[in-house]
Amino acid sequence: MSANRPADAGRQMNPDRQGGHTVTGNRPVPEQSGLERPVLDVRNLIKTYGAGETAVHALRGVSLTVQRGDYVAIMGSSGSGKSTLMNILGCLDIPTSGRYLLDGVDVSRLSDRQLALVRNRRIGFVFQSFNLIPRTSALSNVELPLAYAGLKSAERRRRARAALALVGLADRENHEPNQLSGGQQQRVAVARALVTAPALVLADEPTGNLDTQSTADVLGVLDRLNRSGRTIVLITHEPDVAEHARRLIRLVDGRIVQDARQAPLPQPRHLAQAVDA
Repeated sequence: MSANRPADAGRQMNPDRQGGHTVTGNRPVPEQSGLERPVLDVRNLIKTYGAGETAVHALRGVSLTVQRGDYVAIMGSSGSGKSTLMNILGCLDIPTSGRYLLDGVDVSRLSDRQLALVRNRRIGFVFQSFNLIPRTSALSNVELPLAYAGLKSAERRRRARAALALVGLADRENHEPNQLSGGQQQRVAVARALVTAPALVLADEPTGNLDTQSTADVLGVLDRLNRSGRTIVLITHEPDVAEHARRLIRLVDGRIVQDARQAPLPQPRHLAQAVDA
């Protein structure tokens, strides 16, 4: 990843200060308190692959802010730049230029180790493919991010059971993936995304492999999670899926061409409860 880091990211900095936040050990710490900052603050993101006449301009100056508790759908056809944007928002790729603050942290200035911590603790990923470990129980699959974070077994189990209960699968904790329907497997994946209490749930085509009923089940879970104060960014090409979001952003050729509010943000008291949870 460091080979592709923007040119200014390698400048020498005070070891205790990076990009507007404090670094304690290997963990980035934002300066603003939870409700004062947006979850996402993206400023003039540009992503170019290659150079010269063969250069591909995947993102052309994308800027957006996502407030805590919002539910944003990002739509676009193939080649629109939505997958590139998703990878950058998920700290899986870096922009050619521009700035990205995640929960108050300027991620462009983090080391690879710090980025791994951000992905583990601040972002909950839900992908089109469920990415569950076969021949492993739903409970153990949900526990996995907590194991990476170094939590003790009893605490992992407690949190994983609570996450499965949130998605309506408390009675399926001992089932392996091949014993679950597609919709149930995706709900296990959602529980895994929630188990670290991330600042952001990032869902990339989460219903792409599901039938109509399973799609409704998964979207119902996401709706309930957002109503409880979770911040969700969903990548989709399906209008009926995007209708569930509070805000719709449409990309064309690497640019935002539509940014429409479909429903109001939740009240601050609900957000405070979500931050405290």
